[in-house]
Amino acid sequence: MMERGVTLEVGNDGVAIIAFYNPPVNALAIPILDGLQEKFAEAVRRDDVIAIVLTGKGGRFSAGFDINVFEKVHQTGDASVMPDVSISLVVNTIEDCKKPIVAAVEGLALGGGLEVAMGCHARIAAPGAQLGLPELTLGVIPGLGGTQRLPRLVGLPKAIEIMLLSKPIMSEEGKKLGLIDALVASEELLKVSRQWALDIANMRKPWVRSLHRTDKIGSLSEARNLINIARQQARKTAPNMPQHQVCLDTIEVGIVQGGYSGVLQEKKVFNDVVSSDTSKGLVHAFFSQRATSKVPNVTDVGLKPRHVKKVAVIGGGLMGSGIATALILSNISVVLKEVNSEYLLKGLKSVEANVRGLVTKGKLAQDKVQKTLSMLKGVLDYSGFKDVDMVIEAVIESVPLKQKIFSEIEKACPAHCILATNTSTIDLNIVGEKTSSQDRIVGAHFFSPAHVMPLLEIVRTEKTSAQVILDLMTVGKIIKKVPVVVGNCAGFAVNRTFFPYSQGAHLLVNLGVDVFRIDRAISSFGLPMGPFQLQDVAGYGVAMAAGKVLANAFSDRSFSSPLVELLLKNGRNGKNNGKGYYIFERGSKPKPDPSVLPIIEESRRLTNIMPGGKPISVTDQEIVEMILFPVVNEACRVLDEGVVVRASDLDTASVLGMSFPSFRGGIVFWADTVGPSQIYASLKKWSKLYGNFFEPSRFLEERATRGIPLSVPSSPSPTSKSRL
Repeated sequence: MMERGVTLEVGNDGVAIIAFYNPPVNALAIPILDGLQEKFAEAVRRDDVIAIVLTGKGGRFSAGFDINVFEKVHQTGDASVMPDVSISLVVNTIEDCKKPIVAAVEGLALGGGLEVAMGCHARIAAPGAQLGLPELTLGVIPGLGGTQRLPRLVGLPKAIEIMLLSKPIMSEEGKKLGLIDALVASEELLKVSRQWALDIANMRKPWVRSLHRTDKIGSLSEARNLINIARQQARKTAPNMPQHQVCLDTIEVGIVQGGYSGVLQEKKVFNDVVSSDTSKGLVHAFFSQRATSKVPNVTDVGLKPRHVKKVAVIGGGLMGSGIATALILSNISVVLKEVNSEYLLKGLKSVEANVRGLVTKGKLAQDKVQKTLSMLKGVLDYSGFKDVDMVIEAVIESVPLKQKIFSEIEKACPAHCILATNTSTIDLNIVGEKTSSQDRIVGAHFFSPAHVMPLLEIVRTEKTSAQVILDLMTVGKIIKKVPVVVGNCAGFAVNRTFFPYSQGAHLLVNLGVDVFRIDRAISSFGLPMGPFQLQDVAGYGVAMAAGKVLANAFSDRSFSSPLVELLLKNGRNGKNNGKGYYIFERGSKPKPDPSVLPIIEESRRLTNIMPGGKPISVTDQEIVEMILFPVVNEACRVLDEGVVVRASDLDTASVLGMSFPSFRGGIVFWADTVGPSQIYASLKKWSKLYGNFFEPSRFLEERATRGIPLSVPSSPSPTSKSRL
């Protein structure tokens, strides 16, 4: 077994191989960076070393700087814990080395890994290696010279695209762009790299310091024009992401003042952005997502996941066809069942349309379409269920129908088969009431469209076996979802936490606040669209069905608005028929529809809750808070009842399931940055003015009074048994 660290081996040819190993992804942790400094110094000192090859062990170069250090900076507020290596290691030790250094890259070279490789005098790569600078996704910018070297190696337009979109490229494209000097088979990688390094030493190949290159930059006016265009695009597409503008500013400094000045500027601003609220939120979101894979008494008890080769999906509607698509895209065979030939054909066509749509968007190769679709078979009965490993029921939210299906599949499927339901609101114990296999029953709640949205909410009852949970988590990861395990209750974690979101928006409208202003305020906060545009897009049927279940379950704190029913009565059904709160026309963005305003006035007349019959006066910030503080309040109840394993799971679920802005870290993380006491005081004030909808929960009151963050773990309250 290889040991972590950095090694140096000198061959008879005079080439020193400096190799580092830090599994699983060869992260550039501080001990690795220290080891590299030490081994490079030794190689330079030794007279028997003519040239140097730098490589990573274990089939990977490096996935970049160890971001655990970012978390340490955020926890301590001390940016000095960041290693200062952009000049000392990458410029002084590597780029200005008196002996040529060649990077031998395979697997991946991302972030700091690629930046170190760009500091070398040549880069040789194996086919299929991933190359990229994804730092902006963590709220920072490349910090080891990437903002300066990448434009000089691949040209400014492509460098801006790679950095601002955090979009990796493959080594094959890297070769065409000039980022990679040669592409060779993995088994030849070290041999070719050694020879290349010797050829540089013997002046048979150029000795290139990429920081000094200018041939791909173009004229100053062209460069500035490109950067200004990128700035404008970033303001539109990433208005809440300051690191995009900082990155472009830093690139510009290097172009105007020279590469070394650019590196100095990069070093200076990196320490500012790493301490920013944006970075804190994005890094928290990253670690929260990683933590979801650890579930007590499931992933830590020595169980091994069983291989799920074949899955039956019952129901070929929007959700069922999306689930089937996600499965076949990951080479899992699917049997899709419907009640009649017409519905079955429609479901199969939907799956095919989903797959072909991915080709159109460039997310699937055309030559993989037939193989993918060959994994799908349609059936009208249960005869094809005798060898399935899992069934996912995805029919309408009807308790009798689901109970009937579960009693039928229990008989039709093998004894090991996992029995999953995609219900978004119905108690799993009720779904499986008429079966004797309750240890195999589990919730597999996908979010629409199921082949696109990344969250999979896995719902367990008190009887669901740990093996079934582990198997479904594994399938979730195979189909590129992020599984979050939650307890069984009305609405589970995500829909339950966010049911006050749309209700709060409707409450504000009925208090006289403009519907389009609400949407603008929520969009400015960072969600992709406001609650009313979302309702138009999702469809009113979904809103009404889920709303009724949740309103019944939590009647003590629900607000009922007649607005959606009034819209339906007036022939509006959102995007489905092109008119709702917005007008939807093919090829253009949704436009606010002024003709909806009389319907809204009718709703206000019926609810009659405006104080003194006059609209309330609120700021945009108050709009955001009056909609999202009740969401935080419900999140507190979810935490108190032990519905989720940890608070950060709710953060991940809010970001991936409800599009809560990742740069704010997630719903609980954001609430802690605002402060429980402020949220409690606001809710208390509004509850006196506008009723029980805003009544603070016991958990929030306790945390606010004692000054404890919401995210700090606690035992479930004595009055509520943990759902996990």
